[in-house]
Amino acid sequence: MNLKKHILIIFSLAITLSCEKPKTSPTLALAETSREITIDYNGKTLKVYTTAENTDLKLSLTNELRFNPANQPLETEIAVFVNPKKTFQKFLGIGGAITDASAEVFAKLSKDKQQELLHAYYSDTGINYNIIRTSIHSCDFSSKSHTYIKEGDTELKTFSIEKDKKYRIPMIKQATTLIKNDLVFYASPWSPPAFMKTNKNMLQGGKLLPEYYQTWADYFVKFIQAYEAEDIPVWGVTIQNEPMAKQRWESCIYTAEEERDFLKNNLGPTFEKAGFKDKNIVVWDHNRDLISHRANTIFEDPEAAKYAWGIGFHWYETWTGGDPKYDNLSNIKTSFPTKNLLFTEGCQEKFSEAHYFRWSNAERYGNSMINDFNNGTVGWTDWNILLDETGGPNHVQNLCFAPIHADTRTNELIYTPSYYYIGHFSKFIKPNASRVSTTTSRSTLESTSFVNENGQVVTVIMNKSDTPIDYKLIVHESEVALKIPSHAMQTILY
Repeated sequence: MNLKKHILIIFSLAITLSCEKPKTSPTLALAETSREITIDYNGKTLKVYTTAENTDLKLSLTNELRFNPANQPLETEIAVFVNPKKTFQKFLGIGGAITDASAEVFAKLSKDKQQELLHAYYSDTGINYNIIRTSIHSCDFSSKSHTYIKEGDTELKTFSIEKDKKYRIPMIKQATTLIKNDLVFYASPWSPPAFMKTNKNMLQGGKLLPEYYQTWADYFVKFIQAYEAEDIPVWGVTIQNEPMAKQRWESCIYTAEEERDFLKNNLGPTFEKAGFKDKNIVVWDHNRDLISHRANTIFEDPEAAKYAWGIGFHWYETWTGGDPKYDNLSNIKTSFPTKNLLFTEGCQEKFSEAHYFRWSNAERYGNSMINDFNNGTVGWTDWNILLDETGGPNHVQNLCFAPIHADTRTNELIYTPSYYYIGHFSKFIKPNASRVSTTTSRSTLESTSFVNENGQVVTVIMNKSDTPIDYKLIVHESEVALKIPSHAMQTILY
């Protein structure tokens, strides 16, 4: 190459580089975030769906209105403010657990009632669940304790999911057929087999013995392989259900350090070796109160954190009179922005047939879902999708509510208010939607919003008070006047 050509190439390259934007620039990034977006809802239609106590309204279309130009709200006015220019986490989905109990009750229903239940949860005519959780072998919501191996089989040669093929797997497969492309199916263990534990018992806590860490990791792999052989694609697992609770049912204790080391040294590498890099591993799977310690311990260790998709949580800290600690979730999301938050279990405890329609049960769901999402949660998983008229079956009589119960004496399905409150989210918010900035001017209203990939905004509003509330929905430069009944939930589509 001659000198003239060499100079020309260098000169051209210099011009090109001088015209390129820097790859990292706080100033440019800020300008990009703050750019003006024109959103005009004036004259456009919105639809309002309502569920309310002491009425016949159950996810009922109650209004179709049009937006008007917004005015400055007065101090005396109640308003919900939505800013579609500010979006946050992507939505994974909503669903519930198909346990042994759910599947055994399902099997007692007539074929038409089975189809009614499946469509009530998993279809467009129902509330569009797309997440399914199940247990790795037994949990309290099983007729009795069981594992997939013979006791003492350290080499897992007897591993078999044959028991699950009787009730659980047939029900899961019917549900997954309805869900199709957006399925998120994950599994959680309540306890390793008794011989692997310090207390030699699947119940009453105990710990996984260090000499069985690798055997237990291999057990997870065998579970995934067995379920996928049944054409049930496994999205992921949680490491241990409620790892700090010594329960009278299946349970196992892990300190934060023990769970970190099991993930780092055993489960994560074992998944990689098995070709399961695409399987998601969720840590903690317990209440919000102690969640920060678990997140700090595991996510600050890079060798453990690289295997963790995120952290799961329950709502049972309120059992002992504690508050829900939603701020712990936002702290984790701020501290570890690449890790995901997933609600993995919640239900109303202390079942009573007399309280199927107790409205506060539904409001507990509404409060949790709104605040969990507003603090960064990507997905929400209820506990049993179906239980019988006793709140079971449960082999230790830990009887609870489900959104739908089956009275096996009469072949009747009982839809509780909780079913409809969950549906205000799951029916309308689609996977991959983005959460949208939403606030309220009064604590009497709680609200969250998502924008679906097709541009439709979904705003969910709950009124837990004893009186109807007049309020304005103010979206960018548009507003509409609305009323929500007492003890009601509304979903607004626009």
